[in-house]
Amino acid sequence: MTHTLVFGGARSGKSAHAERLAAHSGKEVIYLATALAGDGEMATRIAQHRDQRPAAWPTVEEPLALADTLQRLSTPAKLILVDCLTLWLTNLMFSEGGDYPDVGNIALPARFHSERARLLEVLPALPGDVVFVSNEVGMGIVPYGAISRCFTDEAGRLNQAVAAVCDRVTFVAAGLPLHLKGGPC
Repeated sequence: MTHTLVFGGARSGKSAHAERLAAHSGKEVIYLATALAGDGEMATRIAQHRDQRPAAWPTVEEPLALADTLQRLSTPAKLILVDCLTLWLTNLMFSEGGDYPDVGNIALPARFHSERARLLEVLPALPGDVVFVSNEVGMGIVPYGAISRCFTDEAGRLNQAVAAVCDRVTFVAAGLPLHLKGGPC
């Protein structure tokens, strides 16, 4: 079993790289999608991602209960491709319908903390391969607004925590993978 984190900026090629890893694994691939189509533009993005991946890969959509879904689906014969952790993080941040102002302290929903802790708890024991896709959002300017800064901070913390328990970590920029942990796949 191998657990891999593939991360990079927007349109860096991270999803394509993760899909190549999955396709070359020799295992049955399950695509675990975390996105919610909250508007037409996002629905278009989801459709484009769906059209780009092999039709033989079943898609499981799970915007919140990632750890439980991974536990249910993971077997030694399967590779689960999770795309993506930062959309999952967004879903959790707003899971209780919070309307977060851009001022003051932001209290994240209780589910945010419990689901994140659960993922980090179950990940090391999953019997099958998992490839996580995540965005690197902290390499630019400090965002304007409290909720944007909170998201950037939490995404960075999540990426660090997942990277710590993954066997392999790859940063992708301009379609080129840079292997940070565990060497090339």
